[in-house]
Amino acid sequence: MRSIPIGDHSGEISAADYSPPLAADIPSDLAGMRLDQALARLFPQHSRNRLQHWVREGRVTLDDGPADAKRKVYGGERVSVVPEPPPAETAFRPEAIDLPVVYEDETLLVIDKPAGMVVHPGSGNWEGTMLNALLHHAPQLERVPRAGIVHRLDKDTSGLLVVAKTLEAQTELVRQLQARTVKRVYLALVHGHVDMPDTVDAPIGRHPVERVRMAVVARGKPARTHYQPVETFADCTLLRCRLDTGRTHQIRVHMHSIGHPLVGDPLYGRRQGRGALAGFKRQALHAEQLGLVHPRTGEPCEWEAPLPADFAALLRALREEA
Repeated sequence: MRSIPIGDHSGEISAADYSPPLAADIPSDLAGMRLDQALARLFPQHSRNRLQHWVREGRVTLDDGPADAKRKVYGGERVSVVPEPPPAETAFRPEAIDLPVVYEDETLLVIDKPAGMVVHPGSGNWEGTMLNALLHHAPQLERVPRAGIVHRLDKDTSGLLVVAKTLEAQTELVRQLQARTVKRVYLALVHGHVDMPDTVDAPIGRHPVERVRMAVVARGKPARTHYQPVETFADCTLLRCRLDTGRTHQIRVHMHSIGHPLVGDPLYGRRQGRGALAGFKRQALHAEQLGLVHPRTGEPCEWEAPLPADFAALLRALREEA
């Protein structure tokens, strides 16, 4: 498939998920570090979790011997990494997976993605993704890059996604995303009390140390999130967030940066909470509204998805506690 950008989550499944063998001599300025820390510095294109996984699988050698992630390095050692091989072609095969379709015509598909579904195949998730389901639902998507996917949601975020069924529609939707004219509104439950609407305008980039995380960093890409309180509970607030940009983990990072991380967020959360909050095991984030200009007709379109059952049940429990 030919590559084109997909919003702000773009990137071919290549170096991010697999690559040719890697080798390097550990420089003296990394002396004293654990091997996994040194690997993260030497090969920043791969997350520390992925590198640790490769060490456990025996894909990393140190001076041609077995490697231990916790072993200290002293500089001068030769480290070699044989990453995971490219996924089999079956990673992109059609699979008969239930796909909650909100809207469909010959040009567009709008999906209400359930929490727990991965959007695109990647390391550790080569099957059972939304892409696999799309190829079964609409076989013609095999001729469209990434099966028509133009933007993504995190695995444990629920809600609306648009998919282009033709190359022309995909190109137009990418243009709208880049022009920031696509309306994307989310419901987010955050820790603490938020009393007034406001905007977080702070650049987002890869965390300088923890490579699986994003962070507000000076050299990051511009990112802007508008938020407004909807309902306040004893220990948390339900917000409606509108995105001007679509950076990876944007709402999760921005809310964390102002001291109001999402309830249940395993990556950016601070505490699990008490009562009903303690039982919610994913980030409380739902893509509620999606609006765009139809790429064929030129007409404005908008869709809305109700809260999924687990999120709605959490809010009911919080109201009862209050």
